[in-house]
Amino acid sequence: MLEQTVWRQYHEENNFREKLAEFCKLDILDLIEDDKKLYAILKSKLTKKELKLFAMDTAGIDDAKIQQEFDYDNEALTKAKFKLYKKLIQDKTRLDFRTSKTMEIRF
Repeated sequence: MLEQTVWRQYHEENNFREKLAEFCKLDILDLIEDDKKLYAILKSKLTKKELKLFAMDTAGIDDAKIQQEFDYDNEALTKAKFKLYKKLIQDKTRLDFRTSKTMEIRF
């Protein structure tokens, strides 16, 4: 499942759920249960560059290698990481990762 994703290029397992919960400051049980849907929302909220940066950074890739991959200097990499993690903690982004707790009311 999700074998051909950007995430799997840098991670052995599909552990994006745990990393997403950690950085979005959400309980892992509150996240959407279906990994495909959750990953699709993650892709829709981040640019391709941000998604790749998130995958590389959480995989523990050395900053020098990340700088080389994106052609960044130290300052540009720091700014890109700040922007990425700021986006992940914004309510308009992180709340889309949550399961809907509303119940249908039937009449």
